[in-house]
Amino acid sequence: MRKQSILTLAGLCLLQVSVYAQHDHVKIAQQNMPAVVLVNVLHSDGATSSGTGFVVTENGLIVTARHVLDNSIYANITFPNGTISGEAIPLAQHPQADVALLKIEARHLPTVTLATDEEVHPGQTITVIGNPRRLQNTVTSGLISQIRQRPDGTVWHQISAPISPRSSGSPVFNENGEVISMAISTVEGEGNQNLNFALPVHDIKMLLAQAGVSLPQTSAEPAGNPFIRHLKKSWEITKRLFHKWTGQ
Repeated sequence: MRKQSILTLAGLCLLQVSVYAQHDHVKIAQQNMPAVVLVNVLHSDGATSSGTGFVVTENGLIVTARHVLDNSIYANITFPNGTISGEAIPLAQHPQADVALLKIEARHLPTVTLATDEEVHPGQTITVIGNPRRLQNTVTSGLISQIRQRPDGTVWHQISAPISPRSSGSPVFNENGEVISMAISTVEGEGNQNLNFALPVHDIKMLLAQAGVSLPQTSAEPAGNPFIRHLKKSWEITKRLFHKWTGQ
């Protein structure tokens, strides 16, 4: 009887954690969707395309994937509410990493937060917000599948969250709702499934520093991940009841 009760309690705790994790994705999406934008590009051959970007400063600095702007002669930004900016001016791009900065004339824009703790682990939960096929503010979730070092020495995050065309430049958020990387590539072809890659936030910060951009300082220690607090609390309750019922 005691064993059954313990198993039941453990199951309830896991169910609570699962529900709370789902709520975590909802909260991250609600907080960050206003700062995720569509980057509209006109190329030198007359073709048009689009990608995803995210706002990092209130006065209109936007991060996107460098390849989104290849051979571009004009770009502007569409916000989630349908507002279209004036011209987006290329401000800087990394000579090796797939990241670029755009600047528009704006004030008081919503922004994302770049992670202060750049440590990432395989199995870590992520939330991605992007614009696949121009379907703005599409939210997906997944894991950090692995940390991959490429032949040129650069590091990419392999992620399991689905990434579709025009999602290049999508921010990848950790459990605290902070950007830890940016979606840049996917392995397509028959038999491939969710083999996607993202550029670590370290490379984004390097480009910002090279461009002379100083972001507002954030606390090095997050206020506390409510999911982790909930998990710890549930585990402590489970342990206390286990000891009480078993006498151990």
